[in-house]
Amino acid sequence: MYAERPSPSSPKPRLLEVLRDVLRRRHYSYRTEESYVHWVRRFIFFHGKRHPRDLGQEEVTDFLNHLARDRDVAAATQNQALAALLFLYKEVLGQSLPWLDGIERAKRPARLPSVLSAGEAQALLASLQGARWLMASLLYGSGLRLRECLKLRVKDVDFEYRQITVRDGKGGKDRVTMLPGAVIEPLKAHLTRVKTLHERDLASG
Repeated sequence: MYAERPSPSSPKPRLLEVLRDVLRRRHYSYRTEESYVHWVRRFIFFHGKRHPRDLGQEEVTDFLNHLARDRDVAAATQNQALAALLFLYKEVLGQSLPWLDGIERAKRPARLPSVLSAGEAQALLASLQGARWLMASLLYGSGLRLRECLKLRVKDVDFEYRQITVRDGKGGKDRVTMLPGAVIEPLKAHLTRVKTLHERDLASG
């Protein structure tokens, strides 16, 4: 008998995959994960696809200055990019960057979002139907973020106490918010329809 050929060693995971894994083990939110991966990718491409391990304080400073000087980003955006790179070096690469002197701080203020009046919100809701109306009503009446609404589970909705438990919200924290009274009956009817369809699919399968 011939000896079995040893299987080739598994390839090392890519840097961005490692970054995602560390963020998830630290229980960062999905939105933060996507943001940090985005900025690390832009940082890598800005420096000609060189590995961040071969870069350092000077290259980080150049990138952040580029965002402020050439891209005219808001201060909050520049700070987000800085946080992503500091996390990369400290938590993923095991390197601590000294305080980054020489960074040009972005001066463009963040713009306040446009907020609908109560009348405008009601008019918008009146133009929607079905699941779209339910989702928009939860966003407006419960203060849910879009991703929180999309991830909502049946067990997180408490009809008796008229409240919703939001799991793994911003900052990886749970919180409780109100369930609008106008949504209760339509939501119950929606869940009944979905359950019936699910049971029908199981029976036919």
